[in-house]
Amino acid sequence: QVELVESGGESVQSGGSLRLSCASSLAGSDTNCMAWFRQAPSKEREWVASISGGGRRQHYADSVKGRFIISRRNSLNTVYLEMNALSPDDSGMYYCAASPSKCNITDRVRYWGQGTQVTVST
Repeated sequence: QVELVESGGESVQSGGSLRLSCASSLAGSDTNCMAWFRQAPSKEREWVASISGGGRRQHYADSVKGRFIISRRNSLNTVYLEMNALSPDDSGMYYCAASPSKCNITDRVRYWGQGTQVTVST
């Protein structure tokens, strides 16, 4: 059973934009905190952005602040990550994550998606 399914990753040129989607089959408190992480080859998985259950609170890593926007549409059980002004440093596998709380902390994430690949070329 797959609880989180990401989509939207593709290859783009530097300066471009992408929107990732994460469709969730989870319910209740398991989706109180939703987040996006990314992992580049040979690097550790890093938190990118997270959003509260009602969508009112968003938090971002410094590296993406001002460029990425996380949002959610609970009626569709979907979380989005809009990414703008992309650079090669943004390349990697992007993972959707869910947890009752503190989903910005890798060890506290309860559910992970399979990931969607983003490649930014110069």
